[in-house]
Amino acid sequence: MSAWDELAALGSATVYEAAGRAGLVDASFVQVLEGSRVAGPARTVRCGQDDNLMVHAVMAAIEPGDVVVLTMPEPRPVALVGELLATQAVKRGAAALLVDASVRDVDELRELGLPIWARWVRIRGATKTEVGAIGEPVTVGGCTIATGDAVVLDADGVAVVPVARIDEVLEASRTRAEKERGKRARLEAGELSYDLDGLRAVVEGTD
Repeated sequence: MSAWDELAALGSATVYEAAGRAGLVDASFVQVLEGSRVAGPARTVRCGQDDNLMVHAVMAAIEPGDVVVLTMPEPRPVALVGELLATQAVKRGAAALLVDASVRDVDELRELGLPIWARWVRIRGATKTEVGAIGEPVTVGGCTIATGDAVVLDADGVAVVPVARIDEVLEASRTRAEKERGKRARLEAGELSYDLDGLRAVVEGTD
């Protein structure tokens, strides 16, 4: 299993906690393809406001496995991606799209099978006139994302790990997951987190 597959399997919540509660993308997203779990290196895009010219441009830069992160100066419910752009992303090998704006053609997007997380679903179209930037750091939900950072996406949300911390956070996530497996077994046997986590003492003042 690759590191990306492992991060996806571990999940955004585990990765966020293992990173020291860092890398939270603090925004709600529509998970267009329900049940999808993805992790991959960020390919960042800053579009002009309400404009998707740079979404067309980044299609020539996508590497297989990329999580393409699409942003504007101010998030607004303008569709940066529809069926035709998503078709190109699939052919280029993108692992997922994180769209800090809206998407449209949702039924067709689901048929394509490309995992997409979008802030909104709206039909309002974008212009194609403003030159933005590819590969520069962007901010989504208060979290700065640079090209190459690990982006972990699932039904719980989105977590980001700086490229320099990926190995460290992956190992910490494995450790956390293993501890949770052991704890789950004890809970299934009837023990309580109230006692296992020392919370009874906090509430009741007892050992």
